[in-house]
Amino acid sequence: MQKLNLNQILSQKLSPQQIQFIKLLQVPTAELESRIEEELEINPALEEGKDVDAETQQEEFGDNTDGPESKDDKDINIEDYLNEEYGGYKMQGDGNYSSDEEERDMPLSSYSSLHEQLLSQLNFLKLNDTQRLIGTQLIGSIENDGYIRRDLEAIINDLAFSQNVETDIDEVEEILFKIQTFDPPGIAARNLQECLIIQLERRNATEDPDSLVPRAIYIVQECFEEFTKKHYDKILKKAGIKEEELKEVIHLITRLNPKPGGVSDGMVRNHYVIPDFILNSVNGKFEIVLNSKNAPELKVSRSYSEMFNAYDKSDKKDKKLKETVSFVKQKLDSAKWFIDAIKQRQQTLMRTMQSILDYQHEFFLDGDETKLRPMILKDIAERIDMDISTVSRVANSKSIQTEFGVFPLKYFFSEGIATDGGEDVSNREVKSVLNKMVDEEDKKKPLSDDKLVKLLNQKGYNIARRTVAKYREQLQIPVARLRKEL
Repeated sequence: MQKLNLNQILSQKLSPQQIQFIKLLQVPTAELESRIEEELEINPALEEGKDVDAETQQEEFGDNTDGPESKDDKDINIEDYLNEEYGGYKMQGDGNYSSDEEERDMPLSSYSSLHEQLLSQLNFLKLNDTQRLIGTQLIGSIENDGYIRRDLEAIINDLAFSQNVETDIDEVEEILFKIQTFDPPGIAARNLQECLIIQLERRNATEDPDSLVPRAIYIVQECFEEFTKKHYDKILKKAGIKEEELKEVIHLITRLNPKPGGVSDGMVRNHYVIPDFILNSVNGKFEIVLNSKNAPELKVSRSYSEMFNAYDKSDKKDKKLKETVSFVKQKLDSAKWFIDAIKQRQQTLMRTMQSILDYQHEFFLDGDETKLRPMILKDIAERIDMDISTVSRVANSKSIQTEFGVFPLKYFFSEGIATDGGEDVSNREVKSVLNKMVDEEDKKKPLSDDKLVKLLNQKGYNIARRTVAKYREQLQIPVARLRKEL
């Protein structure tokens, strides 16, 4: 039996301007300029230059105190707005603000990719059509770090199914060995051991036969497991060399490139850090300046405004005229929304940065990392009376230039560690102390995690072993066994 029920539902809706603001807030300075240029191209009602004054805008858009937002605009649902082109403006991307989107890469400099360079070198080899297809398939299987990790049998199957090329393991390996002679040295290796051997053999062909290279090749070939585990006593016995000579050989090996693909890989990002803020000290007082690229001069096109007024006062019975009025109004609305979102972005950036500066004032005086106070997103969000997600978007992709260097805003956020005195100190202070301990340790007898915990506890830091292990990994410090030196 069917029934009709009347229910009242309370729901929140984001205005188009709010959606616009959220998307723009997480864009770093380096991308904002291109984003503005894109908007200028698609919206003729938006122009560069100083904005018109508020009174003129009010005359152009009528008595609506909320700006160019019509009654219909207030009923826009966020899902509808994100999925449809509304108001002459289509939002880029979707409404799911993923971590991938918020942590966008900076602009890339123009280089040919690693695969393009390898294919270019392949063209210099005298190969028949089948061999060239095999070489192309092998190069296509090389990963970003320069290794081929796919089994050669799988590559043979790919060649049979996709290229209709019948081959065998011997022929594929023959072509692979040719590719392994390409630059950068060590490319197309199937594992680290092979990568190091390729580089050493390249050196052995050009250097003095009496050099350390042949001994290094022997150790990588015959003592690789002992080498990776730093069992130097076993290597000395197996290789029959003296300790001083082993030191020199290990120094030679550790200078080789374990990731040859990273040298010229076009997919490795070259970051151009453009700070969003510049911190100056004027007469002993801090002054934050917003990067000028964050404060573009934009205005609503006066010609479009006049066009809208002329059409709006004319006879609206004509269907084409109605469509024209609607189009012009949409473009004007979009332009106004965009300008307001840019201004709101500037205000939010400045409020957030000023709050971080006030909170971490002691650090900004001399740049001493140990003076950083424990600070989480919630601390700043409460100070500026904004949502934590808003602070996260600001901190995630912005940076500030100080006299001590350029710092991402994420750098200033850290958890607190309790001390014996009952105070909280930043985990960055603990990491700094931990790093110093490792730097000053006896490398013949490196400190274990348990020993590091005891030393930190002696200094007053109440910290557990698992936390020390976590911080050590974050600092990219190997375990004690792998820090051992002769």
